[in-house]
Amino acid sequence: MTASEQVPLSRIVPLADPRDYEGPTTAVLGDDAIVPVAADPPQSLPVTVPSRDAAGDVATLVADTSRVIAMDLSGSIAATVRGLGFGDTLVGRDASTIFPGSSELPLITGGGHTVNAEAVIALAPTLVLTDGSVGPRDVVEQLRDVGITVVFLQNEASLDGAAQLARDVAAVFGAPQTGDLLATQILAEVEAVRTEIARLAPAGPDRLRIVFLYLRGTAGVYYLFGEDSGADDLIAALGGADVAGELGWRGMQPLTDEAMIAADPDLILVMTGGLDSVGGVDALLASKPAIGLTRAGQQRRFVDMADGQVLSFGPRSARVLEALARAIYAPTAGS
Repeated sequence: MTASEQVPLSRIVPLADPRDYEGPTTAVLGDDAIVPVAADPPQSLPVTVPSRDAAGDVATLVADTSRVIAMDLSGSIAATVRGLGFGDTLVGRDASTIFPGSSELPLITGGGHTVNAEAVIALAPTLVLTDGSVGPRDVVEQLRDVGITVVFLQNEASLDGAAQLARDVAAVFGAPQTGDLLATQILAEVEAVRTEIARLAPAGPDRLRIVFLYLRGTAGVYYLFGEDSGADDLIAALGGADVAGELGWRGMQPLTDEAMIAADPDLILVMTGGLDSVGGVDALLASKPAIGLTRAGQQRRFVDMADGQVLSFGPRSARVLEALARAIYAPTAGS
């Protein structure tokens, strides 16, 4: 379904009580494309920018952005490069970079988002952008030893962080005005969608209690995402009650029966690939009975979204919110 085929959020009639809805829903972007905020943005190089390595902020000279690899756990940096208008400089991608056209780029990460240094070097990049979330970090830092400029960016997993990332990436490219342009666009689009969500979402004590569950069944990894994981900001923007914040969880917390029962969410957000890795909703409930004791488990109320989209804060942030809002508050609305 394209964006033009979807009913605008302003015309959607939400569920009378979203807590009563039963069954899983997949959130799908109506339009997954990233349209650059500028065509062939002007650059002023070289520039000196801070790079957050193990020793702290280190001034790094960037003189050549002709061949770039942008990599992080959520695909946010590459999406931002594309959004700024520098997508043609990308010569490789990580597993989370999934915007249209990116599949043609060589993959430089393996299982578990591990960086393949040889694959990176073979692509002869002049610049590597990362936030340290893929690695091992010492392997990434060693790329400097072969003459590659590596810049470690601060990448806060939040909607405001998406705007700051736009400014920071643009600074590396010597295009600060373009960064301001993209940051302003991201924040304006997000605010417009949040206004529509406020109409759809129940208020006060009737807000949906939501948690984000990270699943990797093949590796036996089950985590609840807490504060500062990005999931908290996402849930707040969706008008939900952030259970993680209420319970004081921070970062990624291993899933335990006690934690799940204490959370007792109305709805559980998951990544599509993660849900697939455990065999789907029914298999998850069978393997983790404690989830079945929660309201979300009893209602089988899961909302999944593509791994490289749901927590990828960047140029598509507003569309991610819109897609999730549809799946949560109006799952039967269709087009």
